[in-house]
Amino acid sequence: MPDFHPGEWVESAVDWLQGHLAWLFDFINSVLTGLYDGVNAVLGGGEPLLMAGIFAVIAFWLRGLLGAVATFLGFALIDSFGLWSDAMSTLSLVIAAAVITIVIAVPLGIWAARNKAVSGVLRPVLDVMQTMPAFVYLIPGVMFFSIGTTPGLIATIIFAMPPGVRMTELGVRQVDGELVEAAEAFGTSPRETLTRVQFPLALPTIMAGINQVIMLALSMVVIAGMSGASGLGERVYAAVTQVQVGLGVESGIAVVILAMYLDRMTGALNQRVSPLGRRAAAKAAAAMGSLRFVRYKPGTAVALSGVVVLALVAGGINIAGSGDDDTAGGGSSNVGKGQKVSMGYIPWDEGIATTYLWKELLEQRGYKPDVKQLDAGPLYSGIAQGDVDFQTDAWLPTTHEQYWSKYKSKMEDLGAWYGPTSLELATPKYVKGIDSLEDLKGQGKKFNGKIIGIESSAGEMKILKDKVLPEYGLEGEYDVVSSSTSSMLAELKRSYQKKEPVVVTLWSPHWAYNEYDLTKLDDPEGAFGEGEKLHTVSRKGFSEENPTVASWLSNFKMTEDELTSLENEIQNAPKGQEQEGVKTWLKDNPDFADKAAPVPGGDVKKGKDAGKPVNMGFFPWDEAIATTYLWENVLEDRGYKPNVKQLDPGPLYTSLAQGKMDFQMDGWLPTTHEQYWKKYGSKMSDLGAWYDETSLELSTPEYVKGINSMEDLKGKGDLFDNKITGIESSAGEMKILKDVLKEYGLDKEYKVVSSSTSSMIAEVERSVKQKKPVLATTWSPHWVYNKYPLKKIEDPKGAWGEGDSIRVTAKKDFKKDFPELHGWLKDFKMSEDDLNSLEAEIQNGAKGEEKKSVRKWMDERPGLVDKLAPVK
Repeated sequence: MPDFHPGEWVESAVDWLQGHLAWLFDFINSVLTGLYDGVNAVLGGGEPLLMAGIFAVIAFWLRGLLGAVATFLGFALIDSFGLWSDAMSTLSLVIAAAVITIVIAVPLGIWAARNKAVSGVLRPVLDVMQTMPAFVYLIPGVMFFSIGTTPGLIATIIFAMPPGVRMTELGVRQVDGELVEAAEAFGTSPRETLTRVQFPLALPTIMAGINQVIMLALSMVVIAGMSGASGLGERVYAAVTQVQVGLGVESGIAVVILAMYLDRMTGALNQRVSPLGRRAAAKAAAAMGSLRFVRYKPGTAVALSGVVVLALVAGGINIAGSGDDDTAGGGSSNVGKGQKVSMGYIPWDEGIATTYLWKELLEQRGYKPDVKQLDAGPLYSGIAQGDVDFQTDAWLPTTHEQYWSKYKSKMEDLGAWYGPTSLELATPKYVKGIDSLEDLKGQGKKFNGKIIGIESSAGEMKILKDKVLPEYGLEGEYDVVSSSTSSMLAELKRSYQKKEPVVVTLWSPHWAYNEYDLTKLDDPEGAFGEGEKLHTVSRKGFSEENPTVASWLSNFKMTEDELTSLENEIQNAPKGQEQEGVKTWLKDNPDFADKAAPVPGGDVKKGKDAGKPVNMGFFPWDEAIATTYLWENVLEDRGYKPNVKQLDPGPLYTSLAQGKMDFQMDGWLPTTHEQYWKKYGSKMSDLGAWYDETSLELSTPEYVKGINSMEDLKGKGDLFDNKITGIESSAGEMKILKDVLKEYGLDKEYKVVSSSTSSMIAEVERSVKQKKPVLATTWSPHWVYNKYPLKKIEDPKGAWGEGDSIRVTAKKDFKKDFPELHGWLKDFKMSEDDLNSLEAEIQNGAKGEEKKSVRKWMDERPGLVDKLAPVK
């Protein structure tokens, strides 16, 4: 038979749908997520015991006193497990899925019952929906809707729909045909026959179908957890993959309580809504005689009143407590101010450790992190689609190569925090004669022909199967058993305790090498490849939207001792309480939090001259504005009292020479400010250059053709109205420009119009918008070249002179008066990228709030104050 792979067609179809119907999937996602969020807001918004009371009142109405007591005790038990929020998320998921399923299934079932052709078409479709493994539905679900609630909802709806359709069709078909004929004989319309005869009589069967829909929906909670939906499914999935028996039992009991409640309530609801059910309930109550009170059920109005009262009390408590939500995150450490951050992790030990470490750090800094456990495939897909902000356990360039190659254009690499690592197979040291991968040859029976692996999606598993086993001739002799990291470790522990031979997939660093006496099997052929580094990767645009967190993650580093000790602390913590282990570790490492996540602008270290007033001057050039306000912020953080004044260059240099001004950041030397330095240099001090090298020039828009050099301006004066738009008349560039024009014979043809830097830029902006020629005095570096399509006019004769450096110039006795600040300024350097980004931040900010804009720029660079102004 020829090869036939319909899966490839499906993949192609998925790719096409993603590219052409993204808007539709976004709409569906919004609707489903909105429905789930609405239900969850209601169920999860109240105090647990009050909500348990509401559920008990509903049970009292439907099942009687015993049902109410059992309901309250069951939900109180869930609360005692600390799983209330997860249980309400799961219940919200079930209700949302059930509502959608019922709305679709009941009409389809009625249509099928009244039309044999429709029934014939639906039957095989329903067979496929019900028998297809539910996990398969997650694949297109994650591809179309990314991770989260929606893929779980889609899978649940598809899986739960068949019994709803079939039971509805069965119920309608089972209505006595003679009754239908009698109704038609009396002239009843088909619609009235359905609504007044068939549907009421079929209602018990339809309600049984609805019951099955709800129960099947609840059975899908683990599937929803695998796709990133919150709730008990996420807890169960974590318990399974990490072998957390206690958490698994508690989560399982919570699921059972929900299942029993939903089953009993939907079953009893039939007695309330069905005429046949009400008749049967009345007979049962009459048969109880004097014990009738045990089965007493309040009327609908009474039950509704009880629900409303409890709901109002719960709502009042929420309103009263809402003002205290963010008090814990106040103060200088409240950097995030409640901003949500989504984190994902693969259940590998270093991933668990660093994820919960950053969860704790972000909470301490005022953020609201949301953590999801996922397999590698859904995790990378979620990051690429923007539903997960970042993850800290990307093994690159080898283990996760397949995911990075596929999604790297939609992600950002925030850098490596650990490395190099190594991948390996390991076996206990009591297994003698097995020291290398070569030694495994012919020893398959000793290990039952098995290598205990981890998640099948892990890159190490692919390398092991595709490279390592073929390289050492172990194919056919060994079967790689895919499981999970926790299952592999559990098998290692079991075998180690029994002194049985076992070979497992491991990596370094890993706490297992400290816990057990293991042998790393040598890889003489290098089949596993070179050591990797552990990277933090984020969604595209995360650094721009969350610069502070991105900066923390980019600078994040951990040593092997720090990582393994953190992993061990988490291992020793109660299962399911990883963050408690992190808190214990942070107490033992008190400086780590401030080092990993420094509070922007929150440095409380004071300089040696704290309290001293410092007079700073600047003239309104962009780099001067930027660096002056930068240092004003830095000095305030260090306890100085800076006083900033704007002056023209002449008065500013005069003030420095007279000692009335302490320093300024924008000395263009040796050319632009040569006249001032010649006049006042002996009465000033030069603290050195912080930027090299600048250039002065004329510029014109790129759409002005034929003007590329100063020589091209000859005879073209009419094109520019015979004028050059200049800046401040006191600027050195303006003086040099006159000599430049003479050098090229342009002094008679062009008039230099003195204005100001801001006026020059405004003229450039106006001309560019109107596509008019303009000739302006500019210099580099300057943000104007990034904002407008300008070209620098070449100076083949070098009339402008060589480029300047930008220097800090100060009064004569500056070093004596400010020794600490003198050292900071002498060491100050700034790159072109940093300067441009700082200038751009100021341009984007409100006018007159330059200092605030600079502070925002600084906040995006934690640790900057320590770098610029270190306090010893």
